[in-house]
Order: sequence, then C-alpha cells, then structure tokens
Amino acid sequence: MRLKLGMVGGGEGAFIGAVHRLAARMDDEYELVAGAFSSDPLNCQRTGQQLHVSPDRCYADYQQMALAEAQRTDGIDVVAIVTPNYLHAPVATAFLNAGIEVICDKPLCTSYKEGLQLAQTVRDSGRQLFLTHNYSAYPLVREARSRILAGELGEIRYIEVEYLQQWLATQLEATGNKQASWRADPQKAGAGCIGDIGTHAWQLAQFVTDMIPSAIRAELSSLISGRQLDDDVHVQMRYHNGAKGRLWASQVACGEENGLRLRIYGSLGSLEFLQENPNQLWMKPFDKPAYYITRASLSQYAENRHLARVPPGHPEGYLEGFAQIYREAAKCLREGAQAAPLLPRIDTGLLGMAFIDAAKRSSSNDGQWIDLNEYIRDASHYRMID
Repeated sequence: MRLKLGMVGGGEGAFIGAVHRLAARMDDEYELVAGAFSSDPLNCQRTGQQLHVSPDRCYADYQQMALAEAQRTDGIDVVAIVTPNYLHAPVATAFLNAGIEVICDKPLCTSYKEGLQLAQTVRDSGRQLFLTHNYSAYPLVREARSRILAGELGEIRYIEVEYLQQWLATQLEATGNKQASWRADPQKAGAGCIGDIGTHAWQLAQFVTDMIPSAIRAELSSLISGRQLDDDVHVQMRYHNGAKGRLWASQVACGEENGLRLRIYGSLGSLEFLQENPNQLWMKPFDKPAYYITRASLSQYAENRHLARVPPGHPEGYLEGFAQIYREAAKCLREGAQAAPLLPRIDTGLLGMAFIDAAKRSSSNDGQWIDLNEYIRDASHYRMID
C-alpha cells in the first residue's frame, strides 16, 4: 500500500511544494491525503481541492493537523515540510511529538541552536527526519562517491564546489516576488545565499568525498544595495588529511542559471560534475586521456545500478533526484533506518547549520579560521545510523 503523505506549505503561489508532490508520486510510493497548505484558509482549501484532498483534511494550521492526523486510524504516515525556513523546526517538532515521521526541505532551520533542539526532539521521538538534499541523489553523484571511496582518485588533495545563480542580481524582493521576499527576510530565512544554495554545495562536497572540513574561513557579502542578507559567499576549507577546499555560492552571478559544479582532485586523477549536464561525469586520470561516464552506463558498483530511471540518452535530473530521496525515505519508513544509509538525515541538517553558523562567525571576524571539530562531534551524537 502507498504511504499516506501530508504536506505543510506548498499552497498556490509556492514553488517547491509542487516539486515535492511530483517527486513523491514518481514511484507511486505515496498518496497525498492531508495538508495545511497555506496560512490563508481560502488558499489552503483551493489547493486541497486542486490536489483532490478531502476538505476535512485541509487544515487551518499545522498544529491542528498534527493533532488530528495523529488521532485518526487512517492518519498520515509522514509529513513533507515545504515552508519558508523559519517554520521548519516548529512544524517538524509538532509532527515528531505527535509520532509522525518527517521529510523536510533544506536548510534544516534558521540557526544552529534551533538545529540542536530539533536534533534532540528527533532522538527523543524515536522517529525519522529526512532532508531533501536532492542533488546527492543524482545517479552520477552517487557514482562519483563510489569511485572516490574506492580509491580511483587516490588521496584527495583539493575540493572545489560552486553554486552560481543570477536570479537575485536585482532587488527582486522589492517587487513583491513571493520567492524572493521571504528569502531576503532575516526573520523568515535566517540566512541568505549561504542557507539557500550554499548548504547544497556544502552537502554535495561532503557527500561525494565523505570528508568534512576541520576548519573554514568565510566572507559573506550583500552585493545588492539595501539587501539585509548575504547574496554572495566565499569559503575556504581545510581538511584533516591536509587537503584544501573552496566553496563559492552566489545568487547575483549574472549569466548563471543554476551552475552547481563539483571538482575533486586527488593524487591519481580528478573528476568533475556539472548539475546543468547531469547525465555526464568526467573522469580525468593522471597522465592519461580524460573520459566521461553517462548516467545510464552500467556501473561497476552494484549500489548504483538501479538508480537510472529512464533509458540511455534520455535526460534525467532535478525531479528524479527529489524522487530518489522520496523513494529511499519510503524504503526506510517501511524497513527501518538502515534500509537507505545514504539519505540525508538530522545529522546532515545539523552540519549544514554548523556550516552557516561558522561561516557567519568567520565573516564577522574578518575571515578568522573557525574550528569545526566541536560541531562535528555534535552532529555525530545525533547520527541515527552507523
């Protein structure tokens, strides 16, 4: 049977809610049966009607929804949180305390302190929380990870990741644009570019290499006059093995659409992945010709052979990455946390908040190096699987 899915957020005018709904249906693992889609009651009811959700399960607020669904014999199994950042933690807390599992959009919340409190709630509830870092579910990102961990690049020496967009190159938030307005509001977003796309870049580099920096230094800038939150981020990274790294995230890089690029350099070669061309992974061995792997190539790594959803030569990317997160979350909900060990969970979310916190501290102190080891210990304490 399909898992019964609820959703908080994602009403008319929202973007990411529709993405989550499409992803949840792609493998037919979920049925959307309830929602608190908007704080506007009319919007909520209209959205529910469009999505064929019964009116009595379109709730005025998420607290009411959590209590009501927990008491129903046919209540939801899991809730998807697709709200602005400031609601992630309170909504997740309400559902976890009601005994309901959570799938949450990134970043985890608005501050590291709030992240620690939510991590404790996850642990106390005995429920699972999954974070939709969808890029880590791309087939060739998984392939890159397998090749690095198998030693194909040798010892990792340098990690470079960038995520470049242009959509906030003007003061779009002043025009009434809904997506821009809450992202530019410190109370609703908590962080600017570093939280919105910088955490994607951070998580991707960490996921592919299985390496977490031991220290970072950062410069966060607001390049558009009047903007309260950062829109351009530069971070240097140091690793325990002596490797170095660089992260650049910008939402004011004119000419860029969604330029998420990862380059990893080792003693035996390097690899490169570009999200805008997700069906190719470039491998560049030392002193040998470079070659690329296609998404539907038969991988030598068994764990990746089931990931391609469509035949060779057909594009596959953003939505399928989300769908893979939802598919693996369903597997965990049915079989237990160990069923999909690569899924981003509460510890991944906490490390994302640590990255934001440390980068802010560094930037406000003229680029001081910030040690991450205490943050890493905190996240390890809340790791749900080993």
